[in-house]
Parts: sequence; structure tokens; C-alpha cells
Amino acid sequence: MTTLFAFLFVLGVLVFIHELGHFLLARWHGVRVITFSLGFGPKLLKMQRGDTEYCVSIIPLGGYVKMAGENPEDPHTGGSDEFLAKSKWQRFQILLAGPVMNLVLAVVLLAVVLMQGARVLAYLDRPAAVGMVQPGSPAERAGIQPGDVILKVGTADIRTWEHLDMAVAARPEREVPVVVVRNGREERLVVRPDLTELRTRNDARFEVGTIGVLPDVYPTIPAVVAGGPADKVGVKAGDSIVSINGKRMVFSSQVSEEIGKHVNEPIVLTVRREAVDHTFTVTPEQQGDLVRIGISLGDAMRSFTPSPIEAIGLSVERNIEMAGLILLTLRDLVTGEASPKQLMGPVGIAQLSGESAQAGWIALLALMASISLNLGLLNLMPIPVLDGGHIFIMAIETISRRDFSLQVKEKMLFVGFLLLMTLMVTVIYNDLTRIAWIENLMPWR
Repeated sequence: MTTLFAFLFVLGVLVFIHELGHFLLARWHGVRVITFSLGFGPKLLKMQRGDTEYCVSIIPLGGYVKMAGENPEDPHTGGSDEFLAKSKWQRFQILLAGPVMNLVLAVVLLAVVLMQGARVLAYLDRPAAVGMVQPGSPAERAGIQPGDVILKVGTADIRTWEHLDMAVAARPEREVPVVVVRNGREERLVVRPDLTELRTRNDARFEVGTIGVLPDVYPTIPAVVAGGPADKVGVKAGDSIVSINGKRMVFSSQVSEEIGKHVNEPIVLTVRREAVDHTFTVTPEQQGDLVRIGISLGDAMRSFTPSPIEAIGLSVERNIEMAGLILLTLRDLVTGEASPKQLMGPVGIAQLSGESAQAGWIALLALMASISLNLGLLNLMPIPVLDGGHIFIMAIETISRRDFSLQVKEKMLFVGFLLLMTLMVTVIYNDLTRIAWIENLMPWR
């Protein structure tokens, strides 16, 4: 039930804000609004106020604002309160208001999330300098080496590790050109990311690409247990773990895993202290269900708690950056460089909404900000039926100085409808394959 309520809350807020934009601008320009509906289909609840009927409909996958004289085939009285009686500039504003409201909501929600402060992995906003290439990985097969700085994956410019993670995740099992800087010179390689399944707590599965590169960072030792195996050989708090038995360490989870393999067996531990490497031989001990050497472990983190003004600035900057990545991904989906398996529909959104709600309001607001940004951008796409499609048609009419006939507009809207139906079938299929028991019923999978 948490998943269902979270999904209805997320979608309800996003749709309401979108349609509210259309409604407010329509009223501002004197257009009579006949219906303001959350959802489609038969009406569950309705209320009449003035000329407008406000209602909640049974299918919660969108909403609409019905304006007087909105379409050429609608009955027209010639009144000044009809949509088509307004100038193209006024109609443009009304159509644009919905997507803009979603973009503004994304900025506001992310600013609220940022104001709470956070601790994040320090390397995520750094250049994608490779510290380790995993043996047998796509990166090793492609010739990527430790010390390389990755600048480009396919058409995506890579400025940080976060950009790299997103670019690779969208391209599983596809031959992708990669540009790296090695010894001051650019090298061009080709990598084919492996397909990896990520599972959520609700056992939903998401297929992403991985290439097997890790950042140039080391796990840290915040504290050493007095009298423990590590303390006895000279390991100190503040040391960074470089390797265990010659195996490069990057994250604290790797250290715990490696130590766990050697209960009562000496291991060679190399640590870095004030830019100097030191090597110790230490024997892990069994302590209950765990194997330990008497240290606490951590990864390099950074903390930030921006002021409200700083949070808004960071939110705008972040949303612009994410919008660019989303648009690049959409382009790559069209060209075939990115995998359509990355698309997510209502079921996928519901699963993520449920998990975010369980994690708390901040996680849910962060998810809503991301979906609102996607929704705003999607509605600006020049696809007939969408707001952006209607704006695109008006722009062509303005440039050509003549309006299209009703028959031409109907054909354009039909093409847009087919595109949306194709997209809907794709995302629903993707959603269903993420549910294990449903995928088991698909013999071709």
C-alpha cells in the first residue's frame, strides 16, 4: 500500500502542478476553462465552480485542462473567451505554462532537498580519473588504463564521475567510442559496457551498463582499536589503505570483503601515511560472525549544508546540468546509441516512489524533483499531441504566415499519437520485465 499511495501522491502533485500552469495562464488571458481534471476517463469526484468543472477521474496517469474553443473541431461561438480567439503569443504562453511549472517545481523541490544538507562520496564531482581497472572488465578489454582521464563516452561529455556513471549506465551491450587523456595525449578507444542488474528492496530489477573502472581514491581508517591486530603492528588512525596482498583497494567494502577471506591467515597491508606508503603484516581474527583486524573503515566523503539562496542556485545549476544529460540521452535513444531498456513507465515510477517513501520524505522529494524535470522536458518535445508539438505547429504556421488546414493538423496529431503509443508500449514492457515473476512468463527473455 505504501507503494500505491506514494505513486498516487507523486503523480498527483506533478500532474496538478502541470495542469495548474495551463489553467492559470488561460484564466489570465481570459480563456474560459470548461474542465480541470486530475486523471482520465470516468469522473469519480466533481465540483462545479463558475464556468469550470473540477474533477478527479478514474485513470490516474495524467490530467487535462479543457478550454473553450480549444480545437478547430470544437463548437465556436466567436466569443473572445475561446482559446483559438486569442493571439498566437497568448496561446504560446498558455501551452508553455504547464511544462514551465514542472521545471520550476523541480528547482524548488531539489532546493528543499539540498537545504537539508548531505554527505556524499567526495570523488563524484571530480574528473573521471581512473584509479583501478577491474580484471576481465570491458574497460580492460578496451585498453583503458589506470591514470587515464575519461573525457567522452559516445556523445556524452564526461566532466565528473557522476557523468561517467550515468553515461555508461544508459549504454549496456553497445559498442561505444570513448575518449581518454593518457600522458597528456588524447586516445580514442571503443568499449562495450556489460549489462548488470540492479535490484531494489522491492526486488524490482533495472538493467544498467558497467565498464569496470574505479576512481583514484583509497578507503580510510578513521580509528584503530587499541590492542587489536592492526594496532600491534603499527597501523594508525588517518592512514589510507592502498592494497591488501598487492590487490588495489578503492572502497571500504572491498577491504572488508578481502579481510573476510583470510581468517587467521597473515595478510600484507599497505597503507599511505602523509604521502608515504608503509607495509605491515597483520593477521585477521574471528570476532563473532565477522573477521576483523581492529580498524574502522570509511570512504572519502564531503559534507555540505547550503543556505536557502545557495540551495536555489545549486538547484538551478543541477537541473540545467541534468536537463542537458536527459536531452543527450533522448537523442542517443533516437540514434540507437543508448538502450531503450533505460526508459521507465508508471510501474517503474511506482516502484521507485514506494522505495523512496520508505526511505523518508527527503528521498521522495528528490525523486519527485527528478520526475518533474523529466516531465517538463518531455512535454516540450516537438511531438504533436504534447504541448511542445502544439507550440511547434504554431511556430511553423507563424513562420509560413498561414495556418494549416484541419485535415493536416489531424494527420500530424495522429502521427504524434502513434509515437506516444509506441513509447508507452516500450516503457510498460520495460516495467514488466523488471518484475521477476512476470519476466519468467516471457519465454523469449
